Amino acid sequence: MKKIYSFFFVLANFICYAQDSLDLSYYLPQGVTYNKKIPTPKEIIGHEVGEWHVTHDKLMFYMQTLAKVSDRISIENRGSTFEGRPILLLTITSPENHQNLEKIRKEHIALTEEGSSTISTATMPLVVYQGFSIHGNEASGSNASLAYAYYLAAAEGPIIQELLNDLVILIDPSFNPDGLQRFAYWANTNKSQNLIADNNDREFHEVWPGGRTNHYWFDMNRDWLPVQLPESRARIESFHKWLPNILTDHHEMGTNSTFFFQPGEPTRVHPLTPKLNQELTAEISSYHAKALDKIGSLYYSEENYDDYYYGKGSTFPDANGSIGILFEQGSSRGHAQNSENGLLTFPFTIRNQFTTACSTIEAAKNMRVKILNYQKDFYKNTRIEGLKSKTKAIVFGDSKDAAKTWHLAEILQRQKIEFHQLKEDATIHGKWYKKENSYVVPMHQKNHKLIKAMFEKRTTFTDSLFYDISAWTFPLAFNVDYAKVNSLANVGTEITQLKVITGSVSSKSNYAYLFEWNEYYTPKALEEITKKGIRAKVAKSPFTLEGKTYDYGTIMVPVQNQNLNANDLHIFLQKVANSSHLNITGVSTGLTKGIDLGSNDFDPIKKQNIAILVGNGIRSYDAGEIWHLFDTRYKIPITKIDTEYFASSDLSDYTDIIMPSMSSWGVNPINKEYAKKLKEWVKNGGTLIGYRNVAKWLNNNEIIKLHFKSDTLVAKNIAFDQKGDFFGAQVTGGAIFETNLDRSHPINYGYKNKQLAIFRNTNTYIKPDKNSYNNPILYSKKPLLSGYISKEKLNLVKGSAPFQVKKLGKGRVVVFTDNTNFRAFWYGTNKLLMNAIFFGQMM
Repeated sequence: MKKIYSFFFVLANFICYAQDSLDLSYYLPQGVTYNKKIPTPKEIIGHEVGEWHVTHDKLMFYMQTLAKVSDRISIENRGSTFEGRPILLLTITSPENHQNLEKIRKEHIALTEEGSSTISTATMPLVVYQGFSIHGNEASGSNASLAYAYYLAAAEGPIIQELLNDLVILIDPSFNPDGLQRFAYWANTNKSQNLIADNNDREFHEVWPGGRTNHYWFDMNRDWLPVQLPESRARIESFHKWLPNILTDHHEMGTNSTFFFQPGEPTRVHPLTPKLNQELTAEISSYHAKALDKIGSLYYSEENYDDYYYGKGSTFPDANGSIGILFEQGSSRGHAQNSENGLLTFPFTIRNQFTTACSTIEAAKNMRVKILNYQKDFYKNTRIEGLKSKTKAIVFGDSKDAAKTWHLAEILQRQKIEFHQLKEDATIHGKWYKKENSYVVPMHQKNHKLIKAMFEKRTTFTDSLFYDISAWTFPLAFNVDYAKVNSLANVGTEITQLKVITGSVSSKSNYAYLFEWNEYYTPKALEEITKKGIRAKVAKSPFTLEGKTYDYGTIMVPVQNQNLNANDLHIFLQKVANSSHLNITGVSTGLTKGIDLGSNDFDPIKKQNIAILVGNGIRSYDAGEIWHLFDTRYKIPITKIDTEYFASSDLSDYTDIIMPSMSSWGVNPINKEYAKKLKEWVKNGGTLIGYRNVAKWLNNNEIIKLHFKSDTLVAKNIAFDQKGDFFGAQVTGGAIFETNLDRSHPINYGYKNKQLAIFRNTNTYIKPDKNSYNNPILYSKKPLLSGYISKEKLNLVKGSAPFQVKKLGKGRVVVFTDNTNFRAFWYGTNKLLMNAIFFGQMM
């Protein structure tokens, strides 16, 4: 007992000593003098780096102060987060370079253009982009940026001067301002004066959803390719403006880990990434190893992490002629925490991040010409690949959905990919493409490799383990028609400015207005209409009127017996059409070929009042994607009910309740009492919509009756040290599958094709209902379109049902086994959820 007491006494004393004696010299290189006119972080923010978790406002204030006092630093605000915080970028280089910064940038970009072979790289500065803490609760990175920016601004001597002459350093001190602020508040408000290192302390256990994500609970390190979030759009704009040679991404991992730097797993590199990229990454890593050896920090490389999904910060650069580098520091998750490697203090984690930020620029300086030449050759070779490609262009579009197609083109524009208008209406490989709804992407261009990364389908792999998703084919994600063509005959005018789509009403009507349900923003329009108290109906069968054919799901707004007169209704619908980017047709008669407009095959649509279950027990990513979809795109109010007070909530006013996927970790508070309450609510007429593993929870609690497929996988000839890989190979981390649709079913209203690509990252498989009409969506017999899935799991996918709906009393229970809203860029299946909302009671 005495020995144990002595150990904790020493430990407590060490923690207090480490904090009391902490100063900036703990991080900074030895033997360097500093300009006393440059303020230290403590002089501006009031505490030493690592003493407290820096809040974003203090971080911002210090960086702005440095830019004012140092002729090495300029700063720009590139926009705002959802919560209104500035998205900053520092440019750090020598004062001489600052005077010619735009000239340096243009010369650097010229290195990637045609005719670059005559450009010398002998004296050209290299560009390094260093970004910190894209996950807000991986805070050592952003805190390290304080000391790092001070070092670059204040260090004196020939070494730093030569380095700043040779480099342009772009610093993104906080990739995720909203998340960083949220986590700093948590860590600081739970900090004790005498630091507690016990893992059970509240300081190390954030409340849901935690600080990892942004305002809408997105993991922003998955948005480099889709660029759907404001923070991502700012950094992608900066990336393409400069095309940095090296981009570093500073993260944290589990407390019991040490420090990781790339290269990662050799067998998990995307095939489009050049081999030389990995060789240069390995050479740079030798500088990290040397620097960490010097301060005695443990580390590892070429394990765990991969270089496959191009939507991550450390991999996106690899498809753009740059070198992406991931750093992962074992996290203190607070100020000091016990770990397998001893006491892990926040300052220690900051020092490792600072050290590798410095080793990065040391490598960049010493390898400058080699890395610049790599980038020049990358773009030269990429253009040659595009020129030799059998595919000369890619055409994509949707003849009935201009907005969704436009949003895919918007991503291409943000990624600086050249694209053109379709020259004229055309039928290509059996699909009809309208000129105004279609685009053409030539393959012979600067970003040929990035185009391939976005449009390719891949089903064979050298490894069966993936750190992230294995497929993200964009035309499948958007559910647009697309074709690879071997000529440029369909190439029209290049689009340099993508104009926003406008809507219209064809003419004023005294009878009725119609719009098909195909356009992406039709749910937004229907919400505006029902919110206004305007009566609307939905067609359950196709019909033809005044020479135009209308499909399943067409919305009709009659003119008579409305709370607006004919003139005001016309004006109102003009506003709806414009804000929702769709065309509304005024008609003069109800007599059609097919169902007449007065038919009982038109069902009334009511105003929906929607809630979503959030909080402990719910997967925050899935919940955030749904919240974001309703709030930012469709402008439909959605009430977030926390699991903490769900039991006492009055549900009687809600027409729909959404249950996102449940968390797979921690104690799940969602119990049988929740099930009983939901069941009664559904019986009284509500529509309950459950996602992914919620299907099994609903089945187990007898809210819906389902039958599941399961495998009988047994490990044979698998050694103990292969156990992890054996089970890892059975994970469906993210792949794309083909489904067949019954277009007459309300869940499929708005889909013009009989096939739909669905993203799947679960292993939940539902057997089809015995009645075929209850299986409006079924996986096909050969479902895999792109990505990895094991043979065992593929057999389970075939013919299974990703959607089921059952009546319960007066209400409906709807389940989706897959995420229809994945990472905000899976536009193609967003409408499935909206159909469940608006048409659920018809099912």
